[in-house]
Amino acid sequence: MPAQTQGPLIKLLRQADLADYKKLRDGMLAAHPQAFTSDAATELKRDADSYRSRLSGGSDGANLFTLAAWDGPQMVGAISCEHEARVKVRHVAHIVGMMVSNDLHGRGVGRQLLERALALLQGEPVLELVTLSVTSSNERAVRLYERCGFQRYGRLEGAIKLPDGQLVDKDLMCRRLR
Repeated sequence: MPAQTQGPLIKLLRQADLADYKKLRDGMLAAHPQAFTSDAATELKRDADSYRSRLSGGSDGANLFTLAAWDGPQMVGAISCEHEARVKVRHVAHIVGMMVSNDLHGRGVGRQLLERALALLQGEPVLELVTLSVTSSNERAVRLYERCGFQRYGRLEGAIKLPDGQLVDKDLMCRRLR
């Protein structure tokens, strides 16, 4: 009988993980330009330490946390959650930068990252709502978000303009935390 494999180890991103985070992010940006607002050529020029703002409490608290998924020594996924400090909108969090290595798509890593992020967000008493944007044509990601309770509240047509001039729409989604 084959041994069952456990899912990835999911933990908060630490300073020591920034080089691995950059490697994963650079690869995902290059492979999926339509999925990210950032472009691969610009991000490739950044050094790993420039992602320090993705650590818990980074950028004056704007970044709540980044979770990283690990398969042994390799980072295979990540998700970040941000919020604003302005009084009128501090009850809203934003999921950004969700990514999973291509070879692990469809294996539940994204769902595990998202569920862990939502659990952490629900533990923040001030937070009531979480938002995200997702490439409209990424049906697999849209279904994942819907299964986790997100609802589409709009579409930003032409949200991303690729170097070849192609316009990509983004669905805007939200979920109540309480």
